[in-house]
Amino acid sequence: MDAMLSTLCYIEQDGKYLMLHRVLKENDINEGKWLGVGGHFEKDESPEECLIREVLEETGYTLTRYRFRGIVTFVSAKGATEYMHLFTADGFTGELHLCDEGILAWIDKEAVPGLKLWEGDRIFLNLLLTRNEFFSLKLVYDEKDRLVRAALDGKDYPL
Repeated sequence: MDAMLSTLCYIEQDGKYLMLHRVLKENDINEGKWLGVGGHFEKDESPEECLIREVLEETGYTLTRYRFRGIVTFVSAKGATEYMHLFTADGFTGELHLCDEGILAWIDKEAVPGLKLWEGDRIFLNLLLTRNEFFSLKLVYDEKDRLVRAALDGKDYPL
């Protein structure tokens, strides 16, 4: 099985999410898009260990309160399946620093859907705002990065 494990975190403060505009990294599959912060697991890491390390590396923040919200299975016609562990956080210490992968900005939650996002990100961002319980979301993309199927908790989800 060729699969990747990653974390993604939406840090919340004053009705805003800390978003990363991916414009600085070379050969970035996410180039030009806005995402939360996170990254790939290192050897033997738990989701929480990966989350804390990645957030610190990308933002300078040490998380003090976070919540595991869901798992997102990304299937792409271009490559390996990715299992992304999705978190929100509203407690942190430290000072925001520059990120070598893009520009960090606090964006009003209501404005986030208007940013350049992956199509499937809009689905899980809406779930973060409207659903309290843990969820499993599967997103299937074709060879042109178009979302062709979604499933929420094992059931087809309308696109």
